[in-house]
Amino acid sequence: MAEPRTPTLSVIVPCYNERATVAELLRRVKEVPVDKEIIVVDDKSTDGSKDVVAALAQEWPEIRHILQPVNQGKGAAIRRGIQEARGDIVLIQDADLEYDPEEYPKLIRPILDGHAEVVFGSRFEGYPRRVMLYWHRLGNTFLTFLSNVTTNLDLTDMETCYKVFRRDVIQSINLQSDRFGIEPEITAKVAKRGYRIFEVPISYYGRDYWEGKKINWKDGFSAIWTILKFGLFDDPANEPATYQTIRRLDRLRRYNKWIWERVQPYVGQRVLEVGAGSGTMTRFLYGRELIVATDKEGPYIDRLRNAFRRRPGIIVERLDLDNDDALDLSRYAFDTVLCINVLEHTADDAAALRRANQLLQPGGRIVVFVPAGKDLYGSLDRGVGHQRRYEKDELAQKLQQAGFDIEEISFQNQIARIAWWLNSRFLNRQALPAAQSRIFDRMVPLLKTLEGNRPSSGLSLIAIGRKAGVPSTVRSEEALAAAGAVS
Repeated sequence: MAEPRTPTLSVIVPCYNERATVAELLRRVKEVPVDKEIIVVDDKSTDGSKDVVAALAQEWPEIRHILQPVNQGKGAAIRRGIQEARGDIVLIQDADLEYDPEEYPKLIRPILDGHAEVVFGSRFEGYPRRVMLYWHRLGNTFLTFLSNVTTNLDLTDMETCYKVFRRDVIQSINLQSDRFGIEPEITAKVAKRGYRIFEVPISYYGRDYWEGKKINWKDGFSAIWTILKFGLFDDPANEPATYQTIRRLDRLRRYNKWIWERVQPYVGQRVLEVGAGSGTMTRFLYGRELIVATDKEGPYIDRLRNAFRRRPGIIVERLDLDNDDALDLSRYAFDTVLCINVLEHTADDAAALRRANQLLQPGGRIVVFVPAGKDLYGSLDRGVGHQRRYEKDELAQKLQQAGFDIEEISFQNQIARIAWWLNSRFLNRQALPAAQSRIFDRMVPLLKTLEGNRPSSGLSLIAIGRKAGVPSTVRSEEALAAAGAVS
């Protein structure tokens, strides 16, 4: 059976009791000169809307008609449409006539041009627009203000119907709202992911309640709760424990600087950063001749591209050390492979190290930072996706078997072993508590002083391996002092 085609645009039309307008709306959508599919999700209409759409779907192959088994709300209909979408770009379109489909080309243009992952159409920036009901406008303004406060965006129209996304972006987000709270929920979650959001001015022809407008003051209070819920607090359904903990670790400014100070002396000028995540270490690397920041997760690749798209010398690539496709990046002639909290996530760490060796020029270095101590492995490790923790001799042996000469290997962060054991083995937590992370970060200067240069154990291991060949020129007296030699 042939695979369904992939159109440029999927237009999602949530529909509930819109018999008076839905046929004309679909006619206008059909006439837009963009390759598209039209997904009409009927939310158990009682006025004959579904019969109107069903008749049109028989004539127009672009229409996919989906019937909800029970009335659940606009948000549930949108979520269903997103699941069904096949297009490269997804656009949400109300079934009334308040928004003009002729504006699709300018709404999708920022995504097609590679400037954005998300586009909002702003009713308050465009012309022409029908003068709105005063209290409706005031409510929109307040909700947009509150959303901006919690997301640190500067949108002019958070509640707009016209929201446009790259399909992979919106399908990667776990949405929960069934009713009109879907608008602030989407806004909060794309903001937390760090996607590039553009606003495009649109025309607006608002209708009155006698014409079928459904939103009311109760939905306004619900929207306030949704804004606060998703804007101020982490959502485990949207961000799994892996992402929550990694994001919290990324915020630990002092701790990340401590890691960087330990590895910096071994880092050359042409660096492959594996598992760059949101770019914490990439920022420390900035200024070198070449930095190729990589990740295998789509949301992190988007974040990296957004953060560094205008930074000379930084290239963002997709890379998975568990796949031989990673070897395609050897064309960059790296003198350093930086693996900070990466190796423990690989399915086959021995094979990953061999690929890292192949990616390096002769004499190049691999810098590895991994969790130490098999006795500490527990729920927190499983929650963040650790396949394993390492012993010192084991890590050294694996590096040697992959073709590296060991230059340095040492422990770091000795005292934190206690906290990790408590959270992971005793309390069985899946994610690192935010408050503990902040307290730990403030204590880093003291921990560094107490630990000294050569702790006998630690929460992490730092290892430096060199590929055989012309000796690297990066080594320095500073490097010798930064970490203890292999015992």
